[in-house]
Amino acid sequence: MGARLYSRLERGLEGKSCKPFIAPTDVNLSDLDVVQPDILVVCDPTHITSTHIEGAPDLVIEVLSPATAARDLRQKKALYERARVREYLVDPLEKYAIRFLLGANGFDKGTIFAADELLVIAILESLEISLWEVFEVEGPQDKTGAG
Repeated sequence: MGARLYSRLERGLEGKSCKPFIAPTDVNLSDLDVVQPDILVVCDPTHITSTHIEGAPDLVIEVLSPATAARDLRQKKALYERARVREYLVDPLEKYAIRFLLGANGFDKGTIFAADELLVIAILESLEISLWEVFEVEGPQDKTGAG
């Protein structure tokens, strides 16, 4: 699922200044905080070095698993908020995504996107990703409306 999401991001960013990266890519948020997000996007080329990303990425995506879900939604989310990551997405196993946008007072409460919806990545000129393709489920155009 992470690879499908990454490939759609890569395609959507073609020819643009923002660059996507996939784990394992070290991100130095501070002298003490080095992380390897599942997927990240950096729009400021001065943050990109030959060995790592220096400073907060613009977008971080973590693909949740039962083993990491609590940590990703608590500690990592708080860490990314302190580092001023502009948009944080968590991509749960239950076939939905939650997007947190950074505001003056930290991350918002989050917006949930269902598997049959377009995921809108706000900081990337409202780049849209078809979640039904990422999750490999029936999309809205596949529904008959019968019921």
